[in-house]
Amino acid sequence: MAVTRRSLLLAGAAAPITGALATASPAHGAAPSRALGGRTIPLTDGWRFALVNPGGITDPTGAYDNAHDPRYDDSTWREVAVPHDWSIELAPTTDHGTNGGTGYLPGGLGWYRTTFTLPPASADKRISVEFDGVYMDSYVYCNGQLIGNHPYGYTGFALDLTDVVHTDGTTPNVLAVKVQNRLPSSRWYSGSGIYRHARLVVTDPVHVGRWGTQVTTPDLATALRAGQATVRVRTSVVNESGADRSVTVVSTVKDPDGRTVARARSALTVGAAATRPATQEMTVEKPRLWSFDTPLLYTLETELRVGDETTDRYRTPFGIRHIAIDPDKGLTLNGASAKIQGVNLHHDLGALGAAFNIDAFRRQMTIMKSMGVNALRTSHNPPAPEVIEVCERLGIVMMVEAFDCWQTGKTTYDYGRFFDAHCEADTAEMVGTARNSPAVIMWSIGNEITDSTTTPGLAMAQRIIDAIKEHDDTRPIVIGSNKYRGGPPAAGSPADLMLAKVDGLGLNYNIAWTVDALHARYPRLFLFDSETSSETSSRGAYQEPQHLNTAENQTPGRREASSYDNNLVSWAASGEYELKKERDRPFLAGQFLWSGIDYIGEPTPYKVFPVKSSFFGAVDTAGFPKDMYYLFKSQWTSEPMVHLVPMNWTDHRPGDDVEVWAYANVDTVELFLNGVSLGVRKFDTKKTTDGRSYLETTEPTGDDKTVTSGTYPGSYTSPNGSAGKLHLTWKVPFAPGELKAVARRTGRVVATDVLRTAGRPQAIRLTPDRGTVDADGRSLCFVTAEVVDAHGVVVPGADQLISFKVTGGSLAGVDSGRQESAERYQASSRAAFHGKALAIVRLDPMRTKLTFEALAWPKGTPAQDDRCVVPQKPA
Repeated sequence: MAVTRRSLLLAGAAAPITGALATASPAHGAAPSRALGGRTIPLTDGWRFALVNPGGITDPTGAYDNAHDPRYDDSTWREVAVPHDWSIELAPTTDHGTNGGTGYLPGGLGWYRTTFTLPPASADKRISVEFDGVYMDSYVYCNGQLIGNHPYGYTGFALDLTDVVHTDGTTPNVLAVKVQNRLPSSRWYSGSGIYRHARLVVTDPVHVGRWGTQVTTPDLATALRAGQATVRVRTSVVNESGADRSVTVVSTVKDPDGRTVARARSALTVGAAATRPATQEMTVEKPRLWSFDTPLLYTLETELRVGDETTDRYRTPFGIRHIAIDPDKGLTLNGASAKIQGVNLHHDLGALGAAFNIDAFRRQMTIMKSMGVNALRTSHNPPAPEVIEVCERLGIVMMVEAFDCWQTGKTTYDYGRFFDAHCEADTAEMVGTARNSPAVIMWSIGNEITDSTTTPGLAMAQRIIDAIKEHDDTRPIVIGSNKYRGGPPAAGSPADLMLAKVDGLGLNYNIAWTVDALHARYPRLFLFDSETSSETSSRGAYQEPQHLNTAENQTPGRREASSYDNNLVSWAASGEYELKKERDRPFLAGQFLWSGIDYIGEPTPYKVFPVKSSFFGAVDTAGFPKDMYYLFKSQWTSEPMVHLVPMNWTDHRPGDDVEVWAYANVDTVELFLNGVSLGVRKFDTKKTTDGRSYLETTEPTGDDKTVTSGTYPGSYTSPNGSAGKLHLTWKVPFAPGELKAVARRTGRVVATDVLRTAGRPQAIRLTPDRGTVDADGRSLCFVTAEVVDAHGVVVPGADQLISFKVTGGSLAGVDSGRQESAERYQASSRAAFHGKALAIVRLDPMRTKLTFEALAWPKGTPAQDDRCVVPQKPA
């Protein structure tokens, strides 16, 4: 059940808070599924919120000085549900210390309050509150007393409330949280508030500690040859009873179908006010392995018994798999070679801001997986627990990252202020949250860390590394760095000594020769590209395809960036270059594209209001793919596909020569205009130096000025001596009608792509992303609104204001993917961008049907509206 400000008494009276393992999933989105039993109560609904000051962290009126006091009157505060991000609710502005990096959205000082009542039966329990993330520098009070302060906005924390709560069944307990986000605190949009889930945890005095299980499968590759896996479990048993206790630990392993496949029992004595580990080993016969294509999960159920009484039950999902990253051969998963086909993602969810929602993140990652993505880098901070859950269920491996700075900050009020006092604890929380997931394959100690190439930074790195190894010594430790772009550092320098501390080096924007030089210099390190490309683009914008700018900004016209893979920031290279560089090097474990999806903030190359989101993504903030999505899909997927660039066959003048590209993963494409063939283009089939086949044209590309010799000076040249492009090209005199690409393999049509010239806007077409939705007030439906002509063709130049109306639910956010926009994300209307907009809707609790309507105003004249109906998901 959802917890309201008054419902905890009922929850406690209706069923025991501990002593029974939950057999149903928790309320949707209320809490992560890992490491939970019937011991948690979500703190989701019934919070009250006040934004005290959007421009600073002081209270200019003094009206909130006593907001932590239980007697404080919060009746005028706004009621909100957690997760909540107050910044995304505000209008973009240049006031309050904002800048492009923050998406021109304010932070400031905010207060949250909620109340709960505990039954007398909880008087002998241990009560704590857990937050998965509060951004940032939060102070938590219970019944007027300060319980704790947590500065870092990206790690969870737990605070003990046992000694301050009322357990008489009638007296309300008041929980108050002060949140301080003084700008600038981040290089990108952070959001503000209790933006991840929160919960109460109620246990007996003898219980499993926070993140108190560790599951490993030692020597798995060897054990699999005998058809089995050894599952080693280490359980932290906490005794807060005030006397020594003899505890029995019962561990049960269940397979992906819920069948018991192993069980272990052991006993230990835990002293008063002490924590002791219990280590057990079990054998699982014929284990079913977690992989990219079969992401199967086992479950560990832990039961603690004191005498005949069960004092705790705890659930831990895990997977059985073995991963190796070899300095010469790259990545293998369960013995099979694979490349990291990864993306970097910041934590915002577009129009929802930082407020975590599992439906929204699952949608993001499903879109990424359709592009061929198999890996995620959590740029540049520990993720929400549900991020891990989604990745492990989709078969996506993860590089989990700790920090964007150490002691030396990158913005005035970032984590650098807190690093010395908190880095070990925050690292431990990161590892504890994620260490049992089969998706997590490496830990990153930081990104582009200023201190990492200084002598003091060596000691800072060691502190983080030691904290990681204390809690997990089974995964490699890496750093993502832009400090080696010039090649190997001087021997004995801090930059050189840093590489002796890590197992792998993530390279940010290194060109090919520097990768080769680093591999030769550091043969024990595995290398991968932790950030690649940084090509900038706007969905549906096309400019000067003949101009491939290397190491310079090139954005003619309005504040949109060309989608011909030719708008490059000064430190980066094209998407095609990065794909070729990574493809040709078997030792390079793979790459993480910067970035998978546009994010709020960092609007490079424009640093002017109201450009408020990035241009780096293969997909825009609304979730609509750009052409870069199809470039990577053509290289990362095997199902036949072809995609035409530009995606606009309308906004050209008759007779204009249009440069048409085709991205494809088959060798032959024929282009037709109004049924007339414009010719066949083919990729050549080539082989890498280690014998892998690939498709590429053979021609100069002009994409690497550092190549000064050979057959293709100025062009990236593969080690096999060849150069070429990853797209096919036609010059087409524009004529309205139908442009069609037909892809063939061995003469058989295997894929097509069609563009049609659009007429005048006539209607709005609404397409929900699902047929049913949970009526819990939190589940989301994403509705695409397209401005179409009389024949249903999307009008690519349409920028009409679209107004949305919801019956039986509410709007959670609106977006269009346009980077230059002063529109609010929390609104009831949005201007279309290149013919599209997005509305995010939720079904009200207890409703059975949601009706959604849209009305556009093209040039002041109402267009035909459209509506869609989404029923409640059956129970």
